[in-house]
Amino acid sequence: MGFKSGFATIVGRTNVGKSTLLNKIIGQKIVITSDKPQTTRQRLKGVYTNDEGQIVFIDTPGIHKPKYKLGEFLIEETKTSIPDADVILFLVDGSVQAGTGDKWIAENLLKTNHNVILVVNKVDLIKDLKKRDEIVETYKEMIGEDVPVVKVSAKTGRNIDTLIKNIMKNFKDGPKYYDDDEITDQNMRLIAKEIIREKVLLLTQDEIPHSCAVVIDNFVEQPDITKIKATIHVEHDSQKGIVIGKKGAMLKAIGTQAREEIEAMVENKVFLELFVKVSKNWRKNENLLKDFGYKKEE
Repeated sequence: MGFKSGFATIVGRTNVGKSTLLNKIIGQKIVITSDKPQTTRQRLKGVYTNDEGQIVFIDTPGIHKPKYKLGEFLIEETKTSIPDADVILFLVDGSVQAGTGDKWIAENLLKTNHNVILVVNKVDLIKDLKKRDEIVETYKEMIGEDVPVVKVSAKTGRNIDTLIKNIMKNFKDGPKYYDDDEITDQNMRLIAKEIIREKVLLLTQDEIPHSCAVVIDNFVEQPDITKIKATIHVEHDSQKGIVIGKKGAMLKAIGTQAREEIEAMVENKVFLELFVKVSKNWRKNENLLKDFGYKKEE
C-alpha cells in the first residue's frame, strides 16, 4: 500500500476548539489557545505523519462578523486556505445547536467541490445521546445528510484516531511534504511572538481582548542563549497601564511565563525583553496591520 498525503483545512466559528484539536492531533502545542475569540490570527500549518501517510493541517482564524480591518484580514485568511485543501474539516461545537455563524460558513465557505467532514467537538459535554443526535442534525441540515460525521473531544483526544482515518480516505498516494520530525512550518520567531500574545490574553483576562499585537524587534540565537526583544502594541493608554501593571508586575508575569514556555520549546536559555507601546486604532490601520504581520499574501 502506498504512502498517502494531502492537505486538510480546519474551518469553524470562533471558540469551537480548532487550535485545541490541532495541538491534540500533533501531540504538542504549536498553536496558542485561549477562550477569547480571534486567538488564532493567521493560517498556519501543523503536520501529522504516521506509517500510512501525512496530513498537512491548515488551522484558520475563527469566523466572526468583521468590525475592523483586522477582522476582514482574518476572513480572507480563511478563504485563501480553502482552494489548497483536499478535504475541509468543518469543526462545530456539539454542545449547542447550529447558529448563524455556522450557517454563514456553510453558505460562504463550504459551497465548493471539496470533500467535507463534519467534526463535532465537545460531544462529551452532552450526556443525553438523543439530544446529542438532535444537535448534530441541525448541522447536517445545512451541509447535507451524506457528509461524514466524526464526533470528537479535542480536550481529551476522544475519537482522534477515527478522524485521522476519515481524513486519509480523501487522500491519494503522494509525497512526504515534511520530514517525520517536522510538526509545523512556523519558525521560532513567529512561535515566540504568539506565545507572548497568548500570555497577554490569559493574564489580562477580558481587559485586553483583541487590542494587542506583538512584534518581535530582535531575535538572536546563540549557542548558550536566545535573546529576544519584543514590543506589545495596544490601542489606548489605559490598556498600556493594564499590561504594565502596578509597579510593572503584570509585564513581569507576562515575560516570565512567556520566557519559560519559549525556553522549553527552544531547549535553551532565553533572555526576553518586553516593551509596551500605544499604537492607536491599529486594527483599522492597513499600514500598521502590515507592519504587525497581518498582510495578505500576493
